[in-house]
Amino acid sequence: MKYTQTTLDKLESIPEEVGYILRYERGTFQSGYCILEAKKVVVLNKFLPTEGRINTLMDLIPQLSIDQEILTEESKKLYAEVMSKLEAQSKED
Repeated sequence: MKYTQTTLDKLESIPEEVGYILRYERGTFQSGYCILEAKKVVVLNKFLPTEGRINTLMDLIPQLSIDQEILTEESKKLYAEVMSKLEAQSKED
């Protein structure tokens, strides 16, 4: 996966398409993000560079409850890629 603004935009669209609000704020997040499940709000550390934001979203997306039926075709493909990378990482561990 390329660490570009376009990739970041595509990753950001996955939670947004299923109703999550993504916000970039200041904070002392140990993991680079905070999830407010009841309000479907995800707060990401605004000081992360593009690469850090992409990596954070890659870690975050599998933790969200995402209905794939709502996603666009492009987002479905990217979501499947994110999930397959997670499975590959868990097999390595």
